Amino acid sequence: MSEAPQTKLPSTGAPPSILLGMTAVTGMVDAVSFLALGHVFTANMTGNIVFLGFAIGGAAGLSISGSLLALICFAMGALLGGRMTREMIPQDSGKTLVHALIIETFCFFFAAAVSIGFSAPYGDKQKMFLVIVLTAIAMGLRNSVVRKLAVPDLTTTVLTLTIAGLAADSGLAGGDNPRWQRRSAAILAILVGAAAGAIMVSYSVPVPLLVCGLISGTCALIQKHLEMKRSL
Repeated sequence: MSEAPQTKLPSTGAPPSILLGMTAVTGMVDAVSFLALGHVFTANMTGNIVFLGFAIGGAAGLSISGSLLALICFAMGALLGGRMTREMIPQDSGKTLVHALIIETFCFFFAAAVSIGFSAPYGDKQKMFLVIVLTAIAMGLRNSVVRKLAVPDLTTTVLTLTIAGLAADSGLAGGDNPRWQRRSAAILAILVGAAAGAIMVSYSVPVPLLVCGLISGTCALIQKHLEMKRSL
C-alpha cells in the first residue's frame, strides 16, 4: 500500500518574530541617521519630510541636501522592492522576503565598512552621504516588501497607526483590545532598537550598522529555513 503524498505547508509570509527583529533594526537605523548623519531619517520618511520642511524654513542644524538624498534613495529602494514584489501574493512571501533581507544585510555591512573612521556627529561628508544612500535604499526596499506582506500592526517602520489602534481599540474606548500583544511588542522593539542604537553610536558609528546587518542576516536565514520547511 503506497504512502499518501505529503501536503505542502502553506506559506504564511513572515512570522511576527522576524518582523519584530526588523522593527528593532529600524530603531537602530534612525538612531544612526539622526544622531550621526546630520539630523536626517533614513527609515522614517514622515519625520524626514518634516525635517526637510524645517530646513527649508531656515531651522539651524538640519540639512536640505541630506534629507533630499534620503528621500530619493528611499524611493529608489522602494522602486526596486516594487519590482521584486510585482508577482508576490500578500501573506505568501515565497523567496522575495529572503532576497530583500539579503540585500538589506549587504547594504548595512557596506555602510558599516564605509563608516569606519567616521566620527559622529557629521564627520566626513562623503562618508556621511554614502551611509545615507545605503541605509535609505535598504529601508525603502524593506518597506515595499513588508507593505506587500500586509501583516496587521507590523509594518516594521511606522508606529503612528499602531499606537492609534492600541488606544482606539482598548477597553477604555469600549474595544476588545485586538492584537494588543503584537502592537505593544512593535512599540517596544523600535524603542529598544533606538535606545541601543543611540548607545552604540556614542562609541562608534560602524557598530550599530554592523549589528543591523547581523540582525537582518539572521532574519534572512530564519525565513529561508521556514521557506524550505514549507516546500517539503
